[in-house]
Amino acid sequence: MVAVVFYQEADGTCPVLEFLDQQPLKVRVKAYQRIEELRARGHTARRPLVENLGQGLWELRWRHRHVQYRILYFFRGRTVVVLAHALTKEDEIPASDRSRALHRKALFEADPQRHIYLGGSP
Repeated sequence: MVAVVFYQEADGTCPVLEFLDQQPLKVRVKAYQRIEELRARGHTARRPLVENLGQGLWELRWRHRHVQYRILYFFRGRTVVVLAHALTKEDEIPASDRSRALHRKALFEADPQRHIYLGGSP
């Protein structure tokens, strides 16, 4: 098992939770199931649950109806997963979403304590 934490912006907001809060209940339930699977599998998780995007980024994957949902995350060491960004996609993940997740990764690595959401997790 690995610990799963949510990335927090400097202003205290949590982008992944804000995204999930805007989704239908069935989508949120599936997301939390996927997060639990990731928590259990950690670095051993593979497709179709996750996909390595390179540059230290991974995507947690699920679908509801015809919509593909993704949470972009990265590892801190071998034991912590940081959920950094969430989106829906059609084909490729847009470059702007990848850049945003990589930026959050850099901020987190520079000051982890400032960027761990402490308001709770699933």
